[in-house]
Amino acid sequence: MASSAPIHLVFDTDIGSDVDDALALAVLLGSPEADLLGATTVYGDTRLRARLTKRLARLAGRALTVVPGAAETLTGRPVWWAGHEGRLFTDLDTESADPGDAVAYLVDRVTAAPGEVDVVAVGPLTNIATAITSSPAFARDVRHLWIMGGRFDTAEPEHNLKCDPEAAAVVFGSGAPITVTGLEITTTVRLDATDVAAIAAAGPLGEALKAEIEQWWRFWNEEWNCPHDPITVLTLLAPDLFTFSPEGRVTVDPEGTSRFEPGEGRTRITTAAPAKRVAQEIVHRIIAAASST
Repeated sequence: MASSAPIHLVFDTDIGSDVDDALALAVLLGSPEADLLGATTVYGDTRLRARLTKRLARLAGRALTVVPGAAETLTGRPVWWAGHEGRLFTDLDTESADPGDAVAYLVDRVTAAPGEVDVVAVGPLTNIATAITSSPAFARDVRHLWIMGGRFDTAEPEHNLKCDPEAAAVVFGSGAPITVTGLEITTTVRLDATDVAAIAAAGPLGEALKAEIEQWWRFWNEEWNCPHDPITVLTLLAPDLFTFSPEGRVTVDPEGTSRFEPGEGRTRITTAAPAKRVAQEIVHRIIAAASST
């Protein structure tokens, strides 16, 4: 799917909890081949998440459309909230989310240009599932869905799918073309203090990301993190770095456990990634975004 033409995309995110969403946004902002049309937020306080997205984009010198989306899961499952979302910025209330509804925004963007717009979804899949059920054209017209979710080497549920497995089942059953990257791949890549120092030196966005990373490290009492969502972004932007399965079908059970079966279907999973090269590419693109102002 590599192309010299711009990649038109919408970013659907639960930014603010795990720092990897913020890092994925920075990777997109630092990638000249990515035409980031806008972002939608999902899960919990989606207006706060939208304001945080706006702020980070502004620190990169970008004015980005960000539309809040579904706060609740499809069946009202409790929302997991870390408690530190947005706290590093005391003036986030000065940022304004864009008006409208995330689902309508997703449907409008995708159906206005059939086969031309990708969606990168790195949070629970509530917005995407609702777009699919509200508009039959969405699954037909989206160029490709790029999802961070699941685990395909064990029966361990993964956070994004576990938070709203009903939504995940809708998305994977929709017939839309999908690439999904699971924990068995994303947990092989780590960012450490050396990477964070390089990011922090790149300007205001880099400094903000350093603070967000270290906040996440303190939450888990670690000094490293796995960049799950930036890896998923790179499967779109730099697919030659990765190995993918043949197409098949992903199923998700009510506990959020995912299973891939090759054969009939339009979903493929990421099966291999060179950990060091992927980490380097993530840091390089984040620095490019942070140095652009």
